[in-house]
Amino acid sequence: MVRTRFAPSPTGFLHIGGVRTALFSWAYARHHGGKFILRIEDTDAARSTPEAVQAIIDGMDWLGLEYDEGPFYQMQRVERYKAVIHEMLENGSAYYCYMTPEELERLREEQRAKGLKPRYDGTWRPEVGKTLPAPPDGVRPVVRFRNPVDGAVAWKDLVKGYIEIDNTELDDLVIARADLTPTYNFCVVVDDWDMGITHVIRGDDHVNNTPRQINILRALGAAVPQYGHLSMILGDDGQKLSKRHGAVSVMQYDEKGYLPEAVLNYLARLGWSHGDDEIFSMAQFCEWFDLGHITPSAAQFNTEKLNWLNSHYIKQADNSRLASLLAKRFNALGVSVSSEPSLDAVTALYKERVSRLDELAEEVKVFYTDPEFSAELLARHLTSEAQPALETFIDRLERLESWDAPSINALLKECLKIHNLKMPKLAMLLRLLLTGREHTPSIDAIIALFPRDTAIKRLKSAEDSGGLSGG
Repeated sequence: MVRTRFAPSPTGFLHIGGVRTALFSWAYARHHGGKFILRIEDTDAARSTPEAVQAIIDGMDWLGLEYDEGPFYQMQRVERYKAVIHEMLENGSAYYCYMTPEELERLREEQRAKGLKPRYDGTWRPEVGKTLPAPPDGVRPVVRFRNPVDGAVAWKDLVKGYIEIDNTELDDLVIARADLTPTYNFCVVVDDWDMGITHVIRGDDHVNNTPRQINILRALGAAVPQYGHLSMILGDDGQKLSKRHGAVSVMQYDEKGYLPEAVLNYLARLGWSHGDDEIFSMAQFCEWFDLGHITPSAAQFNTEKLNWLNSHYIKQADNSRLASLLAKRFNALGVSVSSEPSLDAVTALYKERVSRLDELAEEVKVFYTDPEFSAELLARHLTSEAQPALETFIDRLERLESWDAPSINALLKECLKIHNLKMPKLAMLLRLLLTGREHTPSIDAIIALFPRDTAIKRLKSAEDSGGLSGG
């Protein structure tokens, strides 16, 4: 059975690059009817935080990337790692190293001065016929893996193709620190072994870790997974993705008004393709997904395309779902949403005009808060031509028998005919008085959404500025 994993480190938030890795690992498992495991790699105790762990869980939940097992926490598996290290010390595949950090840094400085690659020189590595120095007093040793010195590590990368690294390029990796805490590369190996991981899909910043991990797995007599390394994501400007491009917590995409299905659909196409298909469900994606169609070159983030996809999904979304999401936003802003007009109905009218939910909230908010506009803007639209037409319209609107868009539209045309005006002359003024905006959907549909009393009150607000003669 295919078993994949997503193993983020909680030293920061779950960002877009991490989400794409999780998505591809999840989809590969789903495509093959396998299992997807979530593992939190929290051995860096100094930098790992509970808030970052929760952000990872929240992000996975928001996206709907359901994991079959986990979350597993490395810090809860420390005794297992120590047991394996003990076995390796016993069989000679690992050894104690008493070189202090200061000695190691001096060694590296000397190597750099000679133009050599800075690396551990094997001072404490046991060899046949070699006499080791006496362990110094007061120095707590680290544990190093006894890396092979001959041959090479090679694997067929599922994304990048054949990769081979000569073992002479690898020094003896520290697998346990002086305080006995195991290191990242070692924990990953034991976790992948214990959890039966068959396919490791991760970012190409881990390529250099892979030969070390393969050597440790072989030393343990464990099965070696297949590896696929995804190329990095570049920002809109072609530079490495950073906070200014969107390398922020994925939950900020929720805050900005993106729907999770839009984010997932966009990331699915970021470095992978299925012909010319642009819009598809996650069920369809899992059916299609394979690693053979992932490009080995860097993918470029395009905010404009993400917005286009999000716009599509907003248009397709159920109105009640969107209204519920907007209600949460309004509640956070302290905006009270009354029963009239119906938030569902207002959402249905406006969702065609936006690309993000924060934009939709801003448009819809005017139905539940007093409109704001400047005296100068009102004076621009409340002209000597428009004022009489407004007065006639308000007078007849108060007595209109049927409060619906067709009836209001007929009344508008009637008033325009009476005063010999073009629609924009009156419609722009009505829009401003009702919503504080010059541009809205069809004005008859806007008016019909408001309760009659609210619409009349807002239209009569021009009186407060001395613009209407009354009635």
